[in-house]
Amino acid sequence: MRYDTHVHVWDPATRDHAWLEAEDESLRRRFDLDDYAGDATPGADDRVVLVQVLADFDETVETLALAQDNVLVGGVVGWVDLEAPDVEERLVQLLESPGGDRLVGLRHLVQSEPDRAWLMRPTVRRGLRAVAEAGLSYDLLVRPPQLRAAIDVVGMLPDLQFVLDHAAKPEIASGAAEHWSSSIAELARHENVMCKVSGLVTVAGKSWTVEQVRPYVDRLVECFGPKRLVFGSDWPVCTAEASFADVVGLATATLASLSGTELDDVLSANAYRAYARCARPGGARPGGARPGRARPGRARPRSA
Repeated sequence: MRYDTHVHVWDPATRDHAWLEAEDESLRRRFDLDDYAGDATPGADDRVVLVQVLADFDETVETLALAQDNVLVGGVVGWVDLEAPDVEERLVQLLESPGGDRLVGLRHLVQSEPDRAWLMRPTVRRGLRAVAEAGLSYDLLVRPPQLRAAIDVVGMLPDLQFVLDHAAKPEIASGAAEHWSSSIAELARHENVMCKVSGLVTVAGKSWTVEQVRPYVDRLVECFGPKRLVFGSDWPVCTAEASFADVVGLATATLASLSGTELDDVLSANAYRAYARCARPGGARPGGARPGRARPGRARPRSA
């Protein structure tokens, strides 16, 4: 089984995707789950987590409705305005909307915020507390200069499960790793943080090699351990630099130091640690959680 924890779908014809103007031309088209299935050829028990693309509440509503009708989708990481005074009500609205039982987490495009300390704003921290009280995880989409604020906020919110996207986008292409490496170690000391082995071909560039990427993955294994890493393809963004098969091959090659059981954990089982509400094959949800209902104060998973 493979649980791909980072998949996107989008359609530039139905919603403005201005960010695509700066991306590879091959990405400036519609991508849907049929396209993903054609690239990934998922097995019957494989699942994906769909991750928001835009800071748009309606996009999340539509993605949840899509998830409701597709067995491949085990979870959705959506978006709400964390600084909104009615953030709690907006979360309830998502949880009670069609497909709301597939909502597993929230994310904001922090990497695009000019304020490096955006995560530490009191209004943002209030919103993150609401995410924790709703029994959801929070994806950290940051770059190395924003890791200081990420480290501080995860320490202040130990009851919220954080998931670091794309290993905070280390500068693999340039080889600048010292600040990233020390910050990753500091972040990983907080047991309420897991990390996605994802998006690394994008930051490495078209000339990426396994040997170029391996030291960064080795550092992730050293800091987070095999129980706190999850696999994500970052499809279809990854396709500008590599095929889906290449991305999976890169993950398995750079994680070759792990045992077979540990590798299986990263490729599938750890997804349930990162996102406690993820659907399992057969549609079951862990813990018997009621779809569309928040669970205030629920303790988050911990790892040794």
